[in-house]
Amino acid sequence: MDHKKRITGTVVSDKSAKTLVVLVEGYRNHPKYKKRVQFRNKYYAHDEEGLAHVGDVVTIEECRPMSALKRFKLVSVVKKALEDVKVDESEELKEVLHETSEEDNKEAK
Repeated sequence: MDHKKRITGTVVSDKSAKTLVVLVEGYRNHPKYKKRVQFRNKYYAHDEEGLAHVGDVVTIEECRPMSALKRFKLVSVVKKALEDVKVDESEELKEVLHETSEEDNKEAK
């Protein structure tokens, strides 16, 4: 039987080579106060092919220690993050700001 722990979480960093930082969020009952308390844990996971990126929901699995911090490996990407669309609006923004500053100057007089 395979008794390795599998965890699903969100990738918060993929800046290191072949390494992901996965944030796992959930709720637990507090032992003393018996209330639900939110918890967050970060796990370092090995990503050999560089499949996952920031914002992706991934499944990681426990494995042998690969480094001082890495104890998990990437199993699958459950859901890809939406890609950020970068629009260069610098010229348009300058025009709008310039127009509003002219209007403010006219109103001040």
